[in-house]
Amino acid sequence: MMEPIASHGMFRPRRIESRPEWSDPDGIKVYTISARNEVVDQAPYFKRLEEVKSLKPVAWASTPAFVVFHDGASCRYLVLGWWGNDNELFTSVSVNTESGWVEDGSRYSFCVYDLEVFWQERNYFIQFLDCPLPDLDRYRATRFSHRTFC
Repeated sequence: MMEPIASHGMFRPRRIESRPEWSDPDGIKVYTISARNEVVDQAPYFKRLEEVKSLKPVAWASTPAFVVFHDGASCRYLVLGWWGNDNELFTSVSVNTESGWVEDGSRYSFCVYDLEVFWQERNYFIQFLDCPLPDLDRYRATRFSHRTFC
């Protein structure tokens, strides 16, 4: 578990990063978000990502997808998004609680910070896949990143 940080009840920009070499073996793009504006240790997330993928009937190697490893204010969140049915974004949110990783859509969801990545990924999907000449490799190579230090 992470040590909670004080919430001031208002939006504060967070560090969002991704690099072309940050992918899982199936080509899923990896993003990180940090409430503390620190580098996110990705290791604790990869095992959970494999578990989540194994539970979904998706051909991951040929599916456009991205994942957010989010060190939140009080917990670690793994937000997996993948495109299907022509132009629909499917999502899975896992939270690392005191009892381990949990996926429960009635209790946990993505947040306003994750939506920044979703918006960029929506634009990349339109630019590289929902177009006359779809190119999965170009989609996977295109990343969004910014560092904000408050």
